[in-house]
Amino acid sequence: MSETTPDSADHSVGVLPPPSPDDRLTPAELAAKYGLSVSGARPSLPDYVRQLWARRHFILAFSRAKLTAQYSQAKLGQLWQVATPLLNAAVYYFIFGLLLGGRDGTPGGKENYVPFLITGVFVFTFTQTSVLTGVRAISSNLGLVRALHFPRAALPISVALQQLQQLLYSMIVLVIILLGFGQLPQFSWVLVIPTLAFQFVFNTGLALVLARLGSKTPDLAQLMPFITRTWMYASGVMFPLKHMLAKANAPGWVTDALQANPAAVYMDLMRFAFIHQYPSDQLPPHVWALALGWAVLIGVGGFVFFWKAEERYGRG
Repeated sequence: MSETTPDSADHSVGVLPPPSPDDRLTPAELAAKYGLSVSGARPSLPDYVRQLWARRHFILAFSRAKLTAQYSQAKLGQLWQVATPLLNAAVYYFIFGLLLGGRDGTPGGKENYVPFLITGVFVFTFTQTSVLTGVRAISSNLGLVRALHFPRAALPISVALQQLQQLLYSMIVLVIILLGFGQLPQFSWVLVIPTLAFQFVFNTGLALVLARLGSKTPDLAQLMPFITRTWMYASGVMFPLKHMLAKANAPGWVTDALQANPAAVYMDLMRFAFIHQYPSDQLPPHVWALALGWAVLIGVGGFVFFWKAEERYGRG
């Protein structure tokens, strides 16, 4: 008979290792224990804001690069930033001002129609271009979104910042035109600063909303020019809105609703700031409350709306 020693038994029979304390943990508990997180998961809202602030230099540089590249293939280059709204204003002056009598009822008299018109065109273009480029902010940068990890809100924010920079260049021409029509600088011009700040926040929120919608529905980009054109006519860009509605015997609630729309609110405030004879009774009631309210509602609401889909951008 052969005898088996304890050492030979250990080699012939497999010995199981002692159970690990991790064996009873779920995958989620195991990840939490070792500090693991889901790849591409949405951060908390405060963390998201901190990430955006940390990338503020990228947002600014990206907006400047986009602005520079926008007209890089055109011979006139960056002059088109100003030439485009001015050409639009010339067309509107001929059609609405001369042919359709849109100068009638201009606050302060017909001699103010050109400053009235150009101010409206520049201010509305700021919102319009923020909308049209914002809806493509994610879909037109999918390569960047899929290649790099960064808060996606940086893209629509840079779009709104790009349009703000473009407007500031246009404001130089606007001031020259205002001076040419006798609108000398006055204290009310200071109101331009809070008005632009409110409009920028509003435009940014709108770009964030449309960027999320456009990322899943690319056809929305084809629809937006028709929506913004209708919005332009309903906001009184080319004619005094209150006067035209009174001429058409529109109900009072229609007048109040159209005057309270954000595009009309920001245009009215800019016209009131720049044009001496622009009477305060042409402004909608509680105009500053409306300007602030639209900025907070769309700016903050749009940011949260965009953040909620952060983990879905660039997928599928």
